[in-house]
Amino acid sequence: MDNAVVLANSPASGQVVGFATRLQAMPMKSKLSALIGIAALAGVVYAMTLWSSQGDFKVLYANLADKDGGAVIGQLSQMNVPYRMSEGGTAILVPAAQVHDLRLKMATAGLPKGTVNGYELMDNARFGQTQFQERLTFQRGLEGELTRSIGSLAAVQSARVHLALPNQNGFFREQQKPSASVLLGLHPGRTLDRAQIAGIVHLVSSSVPEMNPKAVSVLDQSGALLTGGDTSSPNAGLDAQQLQYINQIEQGYVKRIVELIAPVVGPANLRASVTADVDFSQTEATSEEFKPNQGAEASVAIRSQQTTDQGAGGGAGALPSGVPGAASNQPPLAATAPVTGASQPLQGAPSGSAGPGAGGRREAVTNYEVDKTVRVTRNASGNVKKLNAAVVVNNRSVTDAKGKTTQVPLTADEMEKITALVRESVGFNKDRGDSVKVVNAPFKVEPIVNVDVPFWKSPELIDLVRAAALPAGLAVVALLVFFGLLRPAMKTLMMAPPTTSRDGRTLDAVVDDAQTLENLPALPAPAYVKQIENAKLLARSNPAAVAGIVHSWVSGEA
Repeated sequence: MDNAVVLANSPASGQVVGFATRLQAMPMKSKLSALIGIAALAGVVYAMTLWSSQGDFKVLYANLADKDGGAVIGQLSQMNVPYRMSEGGTAILVPAAQVHDLRLKMATAGLPKGTVNGYELMDNARFGQTQFQERLTFQRGLEGELTRSIGSLAAVQSARVHLALPNQNGFFREQQKPSASVLLGLHPGRTLDRAQIAGIVHLVSSSVPEMNPKAVSVLDQSGALLTGGDTSSPNAGLDAQQLQYINQIEQGYVKRIVELIAPVVGPANLRASVTADVDFSQTEATSEEFKPNQGAEASVAIRSQQTTDQGAGGGAGALPSGVPGAASNQPPLAATAPVTGASQPLQGAPSGSAGPGAGGRREAVTNYEVDKTVRVTRNASGNVKKLNAAVVVNNRSVTDAKGKTTQVPLTADEMEKITALVRESVGFNKDRGDSVKVVNAPFKVEPIVNVDVPFWKSPELIDLVRAAALPAGLAVVALLVFFGLLRPAMKTLMMAPPTTSRDGRTLDAVVDDAQTLENLPALPAPAYVKQIENAKLLARSNPAAVAGIVHSWVSGEA
């Protein structure tokens, strides 16, 4: 069947075809490519706009409870503030420029409330509650305040405090002492030293009246008891202040050694360590001394004196007898004892009658003070019982004439001088058992290798690449979309209008199309139509020749 070519009416030659006509004439594949490209490009533009508007995000709150986290997110939603959750939902991120402002606003709103309640429990006291309820509320508030204080430590992630406050009665001897238990949850990789543990114990014991620090137990999240310590240690049983005092003494001696020996051998060629054995025991002695209060030089102090006189008549209370008057009131004469012969009888006052019982007796008792000395001796605590000092000195560096540096050990004379200086600096005392050891040994120096980091591995470049990765990726995607989808579609759209005939009519039918257009006037066939017919006739009669011609055209042969 002969191929039919049918012409249809078309605009005049040179007339511009409309955009809708061009779009309608595009193939379906090009239309789909254009639509997909426009949608992808719009998505890229939206992603870049969203990324530029969000900016840098920083942590607003971290490690919040679920209840507090929900309340904070709800408040942020009401304030129309963008937020994000970190990996695992442990932190709430907000734009960096609004972090401080949002924290102030959250604090004004009372967020986060926290799961630990302190003395604010006392604000909600109900009318008519019993004394037991008041005491229990106070105990809960005190536990909450202690939990907050302990939780503010850097190494503590969470804390719980349990107080045992017994009821007090009127009998002092039967009153029980309060006690406390503290459970600590530490951050991963963090530990508490003895000073921090002692601080926690002191904080709890000082917050509760009549609580002994020994009644406070501190445990970690693994159940290990942190208080008590190792009794085998020489410093076991010492409190934080005593340990700090020992540390200060040791550091002071080390500083003395370094300041004295470093100018001689160099700061980098000296290592020193001092261990001090400090006695913190306290002793008190009381002594009383009695001395006789006699002698010519001793000052006589009379405590009491008593005198008793017995007159004539043999009675203890006999009165002088005789004629009243001056003669009977005279005291008796002093008795004299001759060297030889009998002693004279005692002379008494004249009396009216004389007899064997006419004599008298006189007694005098004098009590003197006795010297007494009371001496109280109290020894000071914190005395150094023993010092052990160890010093290591590096070899001396010697440079020869060729510039080669070698390490040479110190001489015996130099070591003796350094040892003497160390002994004098620490106050060496042989009687108390002090020990000073100075050793000369070469120090091992690790060679410093300067590693040249390539430019593409520098931290500045890595940070810059990370910051520009997202916008650069979006730009690449936009270019791929444009050149892969939009540009071919635009080329198809901007192509020339369909081929027209010389008389201004478009080809509205293709070869081997059986469709015919009615009511068209007959037109004379152009000259090239006859040439096409001849070519078709040649192709039918001699297909091999036509195939050779086409092959030469395709292969580019002349």
